[in-house]
Formats: sequence, structure tokens, C-alpha cells
Amino acid sequence: MSDAKWNPEWDRFIQIVRQEVKPALGCTEPVSLALASATAAAQLSGKVERIECFVSPNLLKNGMGVTVPGTGMVGLPIAAALGALGGEAAAGLEVLKAASPQAIAEAKAMLAEERVCVRLQEPCSEILYARACVYTADSHASVTIEGDHTRIVRIEKQGETVFQRSCEVGESSEDPLAVLSQTTLRAILAFIEQAPFERIRFILDAGRINDALSREGLAQEWGLHIGTTLQKQCDRGLLANDISTSIVIRTSAASDARMGGAALPAMSNSGSGNQGIAATLPVVVLAEFLGEGDERLARALMLSHLSAIYIHHQLPRLSALCAATTAAMGAAAGMAWLMDGRYDTLASAIGSMIGDVSGMICDGASNSCAMKVSTSVSSAWKAVLMALDETAVTGNEGIVAHDVEQSIANLCALACRAMQATDRQIIDIMAHKV
Repeated sequence: MSDAKWNPEWDRFIQIVRQEVKPALGCTEPVSLALASATAAAQLSGKVERIECFVSPNLLKNGMGVTVPGTGMVGLPIAAALGALGGEAAAGLEVLKAASPQAIAEAKAMLAEERVCVRLQEPCSEILYARACVYTADSHASVTIEGDHTRIVRIEKQGETVFQRSCEVGESSEDPLAVLSQTTLRAILAFIEQAPFERIRFILDAGRINDALSREGLAQEWGLHIGTTLQKQCDRGLLANDISTSIVIRTSAASDARMGGAALPAMSNSGSGNQGIAATLPVVVLAEFLGEGDERLARALMLSHLSAIYIHHQLPRLSALCAATTAAMGAAAGMAWLMDGRYDTLASAIGSMIGDVSGMICDGASNSCAMKVSTSVSSAWKAVLMALDETAVTGNEGIVAHDVEQSIANLCALACRAMQATDRQIIDIMAHKV
């Protein structure tokens, strides 16, 4: 394709994918707090004596039960401690990638000595909020993150503000995600079919990174080890050794490793490693099965990831709706395109998924996320097979509409409005566990 035919909207699409699809080591909610803690510690000299943190209810929900890479421990306190003692503030979502065994040992000692505390920020209007206050013997600094996992809005040292993000009215207009409010799945499909391969080949990194995580998940029994368990049952003949099983096993294994604390990054989507895994591996597995080359794989991955971002953009950043489902809707689009390339096929597949897995709740990041990921990608492949046979959940059924764009809007309306009460109930149940 010549540059003369380049659509300026496509530059925004590429910018969006580069912004929303990036490596993340560990669950992004604890990592967000670790980043705040590391950034605060970087303002200070001397030994860190104690850490005090405040987080939003949704960040607490997603940080209570997930393993922090390299530590074998779950929860936000170890993330905050390790961020301050061994974090690399400039590394963003990979803030913990260089944490040394000594830093890990020191972080565990801080917890044992009760020198780290994490509390709910009350009141809190932000869905995603983390503030870390780090103290040495004679100084202190605090860092606040709001709205996005790496969006630092304030840095204070000795009580004085040294950085304040501008909150001008026009700030949101600079967000490349704003273009998604005026686009459609058809426009995304046109982009991935016509864009020059060299402009989008970077998305192949998602396949490489998440496939490495999947292989790690199959090499050891991480988390609930769903991938290895299903592989054993496949070897015993209790599961068919086919493409459907391969999609579930390889995708689940990556989530197993990520949630179980493997020290490998996931290529995330919309701030979530599991969403990135769900949007990536089904497409990779099917492309391998079909014998596709890099270009076809890149176009399918770009369709999957951008569709997942497009749907998730209409949702709160964190909510009661399990976003592995919407990420897998992106995978359904990518797989449908690999199979026959027609818009109607991918639209039908997404619609059927909305009729299938729209009620799956998010009850916090934990090893069980791999169960939800496996369910979501299984639904995606089932929906694709149905669409190929020209059958789908129709607009006469439930929240599914005759038009896929309206179906997506209906799903997102549930998460944005009706499921807010569900989210509060989930958080209340989790917060009162013994």
C-alpha cells in the first residue's frame, strides 16, 4: 500500500495500540502501587524505614489475592515494600523486573516487622488510585497515581509538591483513546487489512512475549496450573487433542504463570496482563494451526488487540465485569478474520459471546483469573465456529442487539451503571474475609 492512501485515523490506531499494549511484570494493580512506592523512594536518600499506602477499593480488590513476582507472597504490602526497596521507577509496569534477592528479603523483613501498611482511601472518587508514602529516618516523600496504572499525578517531598500533573480542561482531548468514540469495528477491520505490514509488525511482540509466558506456565505448576492439568487430561485421553483444547491450554497456562508469580512479563492490554493474554494466545494458536506467516498473524493480532481496546474503552478501567471476556471478544474477531475474513463473521462471533459470558464477575485478581481466562477463550472459539456456520445469538435474545455495535453498548451500559452495586458488594465481601 502506498503512503498516499494512508488514512490519518490509522496513526491514532497505532498510537493507541502502542499505548495500551505493553509489557507488564506481575498483576498491574499491585504493580501500580509498587510503582508509586518506587517513585517515592527515588526522591529520597537513606534507608527506607517504613511505608504507608492508601488505595481505592477496586485497587484493593485486585491486589488482595495475587502473587507478586519473585516473592512467593500475595497482596499489596509486599508490592509496596519491594517497589521501595528494589523497584526501578523508570520501568513503568515492569518496575519490579530488576528486584534483587536481597531486596526481596528486605521487603519481607519489613512486612514481618509491621513497617508497611496499606489502607483504603476514604472517600475515594477514583476507580484506580494508589498513594505511597515512603519514610526514611529524616525525610519522606509521597507519590499519587490516579486514573491509569502508571499515571502519576502528584509527587511530594517533605510535604511540598514537586510535581503536579496539569488538570486543564483540554487535557482529555490529547488522549488518543478519544478517537475510539467516533470509530467502529468496520473501521478497525479496514485498518488492519490495508495498513502496510511494516507499520504494524511490532504487534508480533505480543505473540512472542505471551507465548514465552505460556511455555513457562506449562513447564511448572504455577497458580492453579490449569494449563498443565488440562494437558495431563489430554494426554490421558479425557480431552481431545485438537485446536479447541490447544487454545484453552496454552492461554490458561500463560495466565497460570502470570497470576502465580512467574518472573516473566505479560504483554498487557488496557492495563491488564490477563486481557493481553486472552487477546493474544488464541490468535497465535490458530495462526500456527493454519500455517499462517508473520504478516497474517500481525494483522489478526492487531485486529484482536485493537478490538479489545475499543470495547474496553467503553467500560470503567476496573469494574465488576471480568474484562477477560471483552479481551476474548477481540480474540474472537482475530480468529474469525483468520478463518474467513468477513466482517459479518467476526460481528456474529462477538455478539454470541455477549450472549454467553456477559455475566462473569471480577472478584479480584487471583489464581482463579486463569479459570475466567480459559472460559472466555473457549467461548470465543465456540462463537467463531458458530459464526462460520452462520448461526449466532440473535438480536431477539437478551441484551444482544441486531447490530454488534449496539450489543457492545448494551454490555458496557451494564458494567457502567447496573454493575456498580455488584462491584461494591464484591468489595464488601472480600474486605470482610477473615
